[in-house]
Amino acid sequence: MIRSFLMLLLALGQITFWTGPVWAAEIGLSERLDMLIASYPDVVSRVDGNRLILKDGGAAIVIDDGRIKSHADALVDADVEDMLRQTYPHGPCETRPAVDFDPGRVRSQDLMMRLYGGTRRQVADRLTTIDWFGNRLQVTTAFGVDKALIAVRDELKALPESLRRPALKSAGTFNWRNIAGTDRLSVHSFGAAIDLDTSYADYWRWAGGKPGKVPVYKNRMPLEIVEIFERHGFIWGGRWYHYDTMHFEYRPEMIAISNAAAADACVAGVQ
Repeated sequence: MIRSFLMLLLALGQITFWTGPVWAAEIGLSERLDMLIASYPDVVSRVDGNRLILKDGGAAIVIDDGRIKSHADALVDADVEDMLRQTYPHGPCETRPAVDFDPGRVRSQDLMMRLYGGTRRQVADRLTTIDWFGNRLQVTTAFGVDKALIAVRDELKALPESLRRPALKSAGTFNWRNIAGTDRLSVHSFGAAIDLDTSYADYWRWAGGKPGKVPVYKNRMPLEIVEIFERHGFIWGGRWYHYDTMHFEYRPEMIAISNAAAADACVAGVQ
């Protein structure tokens, strides 16, 4: 009976079993780098061979370190090429990610720190406070993240109360900390992520998951909320094999690549 129900949802386009391409055939690394530069024009200048040149005049960032990495290795020590490798699917449909399909969860910490700040103080200097349904949240002003979240909030207000309810409370924005179980900084450290109400959250670790063993995917976050966030440059942790359905982070380059690759979450197996 459950199988029949899932097959019905699949036929109606409400669930997509997403294996996703590692590289979308028509979107190569060079094009992805162009979209990265366009997403962060105040900081990223250009590509010079295998280096990403930044406008702060500091050391260039290596794009591809030449190492062949497992997915676990990339999560620990990603270069820019690793960060852009998987194509994020977007749209008003739920996806069931394949094993280790975590588009956006792999990040170059060197690049993230150059974008938002390498210390708590540097990040804090660019924070502002916004109203989120009566709560005061600290978020970064870098790249207009604060304005993007305000636009998300205003669109969420138009949803029926039953649909927007999971977004009315936030479980946190800025918080200088490592990702659980790692020594890598969370995107919350940069004030560029928001967690929504934990009452509606499904998270692979809370479900008893361990590295290398992720529980069956679950989601209670309305896709109407997800679509609004994606429209304003945020990716959703519910698209990840290591799912985190309360988590949204500002990654406009991933959305730009998704649009260019026509990676529609409502179409299974889009290449």
